[in-house]
Amino acid sequence: MNSSRHRPSDTWSPLYFLASLGAGGLAVTFFMFLIFWVPHPGQPVPVYEDIMSAFSTGRLPMKAAILVAMTGIAGFAFLNIKMLIWNLGRFSDFRKTDSYTKLVNSDGETQLLAMPLALAMTVNVGFILGLVFVPGLWGVVEYLFPLAMIAFALIAYLAFRRIGGFLGRVLGEGGVLDVTANNSFAQLLPAFALSMTAVGMAAPAAMSTVALTVGSSLIASIMLGTIAGLYALVAAIAGFNSILHHGTSRESAPTLMVVVPILTVLGIMTMRQEHGLHTTFGAHGGVADNLLLTTTILAVQFVFLALGLLVLRRQKYADAYMRGEGNSAGAYALVCPGVALSVMLQFWINKGLVGAGLIAKFSVAYWSLTSLAIASQVAMIVLVFVLNHRHFSGRARIQSVPAE
Repeated sequence: MNSSRHRPSDTWSPLYFLASLGAGGLAVTFFMFLIFWVPHPGQPVPVYEDIMSAFSTGRLPMKAAILVAMTGIAGFAFLNIKMLIWNLGRFSDFRKTDSYTKLVNSDGETQLLAMPLALAMTVNVGFILGLVFVPGLWGVVEYLFPLAMIAFALIAYLAFRRIGGFLGRVLGEGGVLDVTANNSFAQLLPAFALSMTAVGMAAPAAMSTVALTVGSSLIASIMLGTIAGLYALVAAIAGFNSILHHGTSRESAPTLMVVVPILTVLGIMTMRQEHGLHTTFGAHGGVADNLLLTTTILAVQFVFLALGLLVLRRQKYADAYMRGEGNSAGAYALVCPGVALSVMLQFWINKGLVGAGLIAKFSVAYWSLTSLAIASQVAMIVLVFVLNHRHFSGRARIQSVPAE
């Protein structure tokens, strides 16, 4: 007898890119602490100098918040990059197999959009790392914006090539897509990937002071965001129609909540665009604009969260893929809605409620609402560790060795 170690992740799937995505999203949730709690006069986001100044002059709660935020950003950024590198290596091997050929000729081809989705998230995380940990970065940031836009453009090109191949095969040949097997929102993954590139592309619009950079960022992000929204709408209608006829696919049930992160990134994209229009082109909005936008987004998100959790509970998804013997890489899709909810709650509270003067910053009401965002964040941290342990920790498996 001998023993070997077997991990569910040894049977690789493109959906494991979502493990990298989730870690990157958690890094963003910690950056929310710095954006909304650390003063940053002179620029729209806090940089290393602002953070160090707040840490040296702030009271104990501020010091603790900064320490937690920087630790969380560093830790989950490391996990994000580590998981991305691992997935890229496995994907390179996967492309040489018959399983890859089978996948790209099936309905599951859109799973491959998880790669550009994860790549776009890592570029966003890289920018956060620079802001938080690199002294003097803001002095050269105008040179970095065009490079970031080029990176997002390349990722968008990668996504469009994959989407084009899928749609060309499905729409050109006809009868290729099995509607009865697409009874979920799994086909919204391309829209999620495009949304992530759009929100990254919109960042220079909110932070640059060069009109050409802001204008280019606005045009590119509006185009990407519009295409993402259109794709999401069509895919959601088609998927919901199949769900009504055949019920929700049990293994793909978490995708019912993919609308939540799509709306969060498109919402942030819109706020970045509005900021650029205001600071660079003199377009003035009302004080309640962000409140209306974030409240509307949250209302839709709560609907899909409730729907998704209802189906997951009815199908006993956790018993099957999180506590039982079954394993599914798609379980990592559960991290995205919780992360997205936490981020959107932070924007709703700080840009919406505080911005409109409905509550005072750091008041009892403020911290009561913020605790909801932090609770969602902590829950997703626990979920990531649970899933990572389940999928990447070796399990002893005894193998019989024939007697000689």
